[in-house]
Amino acid sequence: MSSTDVLIVGAGPVGLTTAIELRRRGVECRVVDRLTTPMPYAKAVGVQPRTLELWESAGVLRRALDGAVPMRGQIVYVDGQQVSRIELALPPEVPYGFIALPQYETERVLTERLAELGGRVERGVELVGFDQDAEGVTAVLRGPDGQFRVCAGYLVGCDGAHSAVRKGLGVAFAGDAFPEQYMLGDVEVDWRQPPGYGVRCTRRVESGPDDLLVAIPLPGRHRYRMSMLVPDELASAPSTGTMEHGFESGHSPQLQHVQAVLDRLAPEPTCASNLRWSSVFRISHRIVDSYGRGRVFLAGDAAHIHPPTGAQGMNTGIQDAVALAWRLALAVPGLAAEGLLGSFDAERRPVGEEAVSRTVRHARAGFEADEPATMLLREAQLLVGYPDSPLIGEGSNVEALKGGPRPGERAPDCAPLRRAGAAFPLRLHELLDGRRFALLLYADHADQISDLASASAVARERAHSQLDVVFVLAVTAAVPDEVADRPLGDAPAAVVWDLAGEFQAAYGAIGGCCHLVRPDQHVSFRAGQARADELACHLALVFRPPS
Repeated sequence: MSSTDVLIVGAGPVGLTTAIELRRRGVECRVVDRLTTPMPYAKAVGVQPRTLELWESAGVLRRALDGAVPMRGQIVYVDGQQVSRIELALPPEVPYGFIALPQYETERVLTERLAELGGRVERGVELVGFDQDAEGVTAVLRGPDGQFRVCAGYLVGCDGAHSAVRKGLGVAFAGDAFPEQYMLGDVEVDWRQPPGYGVRCTRRVESGPDDLLVAIPLPGRHRYRMSMLVPDELASAPSTGTMEHGFESGHSPQLQHVQAVLDRLAPEPTCASNLRWSSVFRISHRIVDSYGRGRVFLAGDAAHIHPPTGAQGMNTGIQDAVALAWRLALAVPGLAAEGLLGSFDAERRPVGEEAVSRTVRHARAGFEADEPATMLLREAQLLVGYPDSPLIGEGSNVEALKGGPRPGERAPDCAPLRRAGAAFPLRLHELLDGRRFALLLYADHADQISDLASASAVARERAHSQLDVVFVLAVTAAVPDEVADRPLGDAPAAVVWDLAGEFQAAYGAIGGCCHLVRPDQHVSFRAGQARADELACHLALVFRPPS
């Protein structure tokens, strides 16, 4: 019987992300998937700015942008008339925008990155069952050569809406289904709609659901993923007693079915051609009552499913994966505090519940009821936070901070920052490794450096060296070169100058303050005055006591 630190079931974007995040932290893992080849469908298409931030840290950003097209906005038509035009314009401090990338391309770039880290996907292998105890998980798998067993420290189910891991775990998956059936088609059209804009067309119907066409741009000349109601000739009755979600087998829509919808709803006469793939699908909305039990965890569609409105599903699942992986990476070598793994459910299930309820509301009523600026930030997943997390805290003199992110909120990016030896300014997120915690220390006078250095030394020891130190110096600070160059003496630290005061503004920083940033780029702790004892006390929530 073979063994591994973590067994991951499912090699979609969520499972691949989990594997990448584990392997880049030195954790051994195996990834299995029951499919012999990846699915060639543009299922999840929209990639949110928050995901791109995480992909930058993971080393897949450039390849993702190379294969994508920008999403600039959405044009909405009702009964043939344009009623709104949504521009996907984010504040200038947000480093990335919205993109469209077919899921098969997402899986390709993630698979390439996993291979660079020494990992691979074992295809044609499915989970048959598993047992767990206090020491680990024993999984029974079936592959081309029959059944075999794998002993793992932890099991992660990233195996989608019909998850075998979830069923084996026995957690509830409460929710309901939309009565309508839909079809998807990947086609080219010759219309003159502006490039980079999604197109949503509805025609009101007195009885029954409104007729609907949603077109999302894809890479390629005038290529779109079209979503629309299924015609009666392709519709099928729901299976009694089963959960209906995702693609269905049976008759696939043909080009004439797509053309018929375009003839009814397209904002201008247009002809569809070059049908690449098509499918009929159903939509449900459900969420588990627990993201994990014992040594078994769920992420992505295995834990939550909902309408594709706003491209929230895959992106939420990727954040599940990142949030779980950094915890597992501490648990595997025995560095995690008691309760750290339990905080995964405490943080991520409320996020999943909000995403399910919001996407259901938007699917039925549209986005127009939401305030535009807030709506964009929320859909970009930049407002995801953990205000009730058991892993957040504040220290001394916090009332003196002049705004900035609260514990649990995303750590904002900012620029320009100047670093000695670098010819060009940097962004803050470029200094966040993403594998470890980062302690951001702000000084506006040389007298503060010594106390900040002492606090950081204690924090680094308490975190078992799983912590990077970043000194941010105000341009007005009178810091001698020998102090600015090596504030921690022989110990490594990043030192940058806040050239335009953007860090001070974004973090509400005052001299001597600190912000502790987690590997998933959320603020864990902040204080107006960095103190070693408070940092050590907070880090005890995450890390076991040093030996």
